[in-house]
Amino acid sequence: MTRLKIYLISGLFIGLGLLILYPGRQLARQHVNERTAVTDHPLLCTSCHVPISKNKLITKMINADYYSPFNLAVDQKEKWLYVVAQDTDELLVVDLETKVVVTKIKVGKHPHTVILDQEGERAYVSNEWSDEVSVIDLALLEVVDTIPTGNGPAGILLDQNEAYLYVVNAYGSDISVIDLDGYKEVRRLTAGNNPTGISISPEGKEILVTGRRANIAAYNETLITELTLIDTQTQRALKKNVESAYLMENAAYTPEGDLAIVTLIRPKNQIPSVQVEGGWMMTHGIGVLERESGSIIQFLLDEPNAYYPDPFDIEITPDGKKAFVSSSGVNMVSVIAIDSIRTMLQQTNPKVRRSYANNLDLSRRFVLKRIRTGENPKGMTLSSDGRKLYVAEQLGDKISVIDTETLENMASIDLGGPVRISVARQGRRLFNNASHTFQKQYSCYTCHPDNHEDGLIYNMAGKQMGRNMTNTQSLHEIGDTAPFKWNGKNQTVYKQDGMRFSTVLTRTEQFSYDDLDAISAYIMRGIKQPPNLMYNPTGELTASQQRGKLLYERTEDNLGNPIPENNRCVTCHPAPFYTDLKLADVSTLADTDDPILFDTPHLTNVYASAPYLHDGRAKTLEEIWTLYGTDDKHGYVNDMSKSDLNDLVNYLKSLRSPEYDKEVIDVQQGSIIYSN
Repeated sequence: MTRLKIYLISGLFIGLGLLILYPGRQLARQHVNERTAVTDHPLLCTSCHVPISKNKLITKMINADYYSPFNLAVDQKEKWLYVVAQDTDELLVVDLETKVVVTKIKVGKHPHTVILDQEGERAYVSNEWSDEVSVIDLALLEVVDTIPTGNGPAGILLDQNEAYLYVVNAYGSDISVIDLDGYKEVRRLTAGNNPTGISISPEGKEILVTGRRANIAAYNETLITELTLIDTQTQRALKKNVESAYLMENAAYTPEGDLAIVTLIRPKNQIPSVQVEGGWMMTHGIGVLERESGSIIQFLLDEPNAYYPDPFDIEITPDGKKAFVSSSGVNMVSVIAIDSIRTMLQQTNPKVRRSYANNLDLSRRFVLKRIRTGENPKGMTLSSDGRKLYVAEQLGDKISVIDTETLENMASIDLGGPVRISVARQGRRLFNNASHTFQKQYSCYTCHPDNHEDGLIYNMAGKQMGRNMTNTQSLHEIGDTAPFKWNGKNQTVYKQDGMRFSTVLTRTEQFSYDDLDAISAYIMRGIKQPPNLMYNPTGELTASQQRGKLLYERTEDNLGNPIPENNRCVTCHPAPFYTDLKLADVSTLADTDDPILFDTPHLTNVYASAPYLHDGRAKTLEEIWTLYGTDDKHGYVNDMSKSDLNDLVNYLKSLRSPEYDKEVIDVQQGSIIYSN
């Protein structure tokens, strides 16, 4: 009898458990299917919820502090290697004999570039997120001074006499000229849009500064990005247009001084994105500036069935025979025979010279070899004798050492970063790698450099030319701003980057579920928003911004009439991310658009995201209303004076991440151990 009771009670509990678990499993299955848009994603709560958690204890437990080397410099005696550790805000000092990091020097926020003076006594480090250059005494191995700069200092360079330091301000799109006698800025030169790289000619008379973002242009207009050439004698700058190319990251002059070479990407953003399945959607190469004639001839690094996306840095050997280009999107360094380039430049027919820019078969005539590196090669530097090339592997926390004569990897320097690869770290690797796109044509970084946006308008939907044009959106701090896409059809990042992503954008197999979890975790929690040092460095608004805030939050117009709630700025764009996460009709549909509502975009750091509106029609924030919002359906503004509108725009430019308004900034970098 007792045994029977046990069986009955056990059976009752099992039955109740099944009744509870079965519908529970059904609900879980429905939840996962809805979040991922597939029916077979594993039912494992921790695979999604742990990596994207905002709980401080969880993120501390699962996080890992990687160095992420970005740029580097080697001393003349090749004894020390100085490495910019971008994620830890440090300059690492590596003993090249033992290949060990011996010192870590704390610098400013988000360091970008390091350079050395000729005597090896001083190092200069640009700090992109703190608007300063750190001056380091290399004998003391400590920061001895800081130099204020413009907004977003990136590339830096000493002139030939080391009297002036030239600082490329990426966010301000200008160049600070610093007199090193007193560390004072004596001149501010205008540059192209979002400049980063800088190089000086061998005789020291000319400095070349690259530009990454193209000038804002309407659909069907030729894409133009500007290089900046500086006369070091007069310290005057002039612009030089480069057509149908952008994301020119870095540059180098040949030792003879006759050529300057820049890295570049040639986007085909005006044709339907389905073109990716036929190849040739994004091409990657170099631009060669012939200094005597001023002509710029473009060459592709790609091949008909293999692409080399996201070319970043370029180094030229002292003998002028070889150039090395790091392709971050495929973990490769391409070796270029410069004499072969010169041979092709001897062609005088302008039509033939222009055709080089679209010839995928041409690289076999000048590429000597492709050298594989570790994860995400970025900045490079040559030893003084040109025999060794050091390559920063940003997402591997290592430095590759390449023999420039045998063109083989000769060593690898481990910087001592974490051994385990977190989910977010794996997601960042996927984000920056092109292996998931057809023929490796481009990576996520290609259209979202610095996890932001590239400023271009794409023909994303369907096969019709010129319909449903789409302005690339920033990925900064979007984890809590679902839904996604301008039409709001993707309710989660998992949908955005899963099956729909592979169908529309990559034209290849979708991510594995582990990889989908990883890249989603990185996009939702691993991407930081830069500080708004240009328009709101301290959180204290200017008088104009305060007046603009009142206009932004007003409930009545200037005549005292109530403004409908759905037509107030603050209704659709409330803090902290300045979006209500809803779809709306703001009367901005174009004749070429399908009839849809638009997802309300977030406005943090909106000043850095021109052009504006879903199709990039508005070149400035002002144009949203002066040209495309005159019917008062996109906020009520027609009662405003010009001064009122200026104040409103100034307030919009001040909007920044809520993280910078907290006493303790806690950047979420969701990550757990990832099984390779």
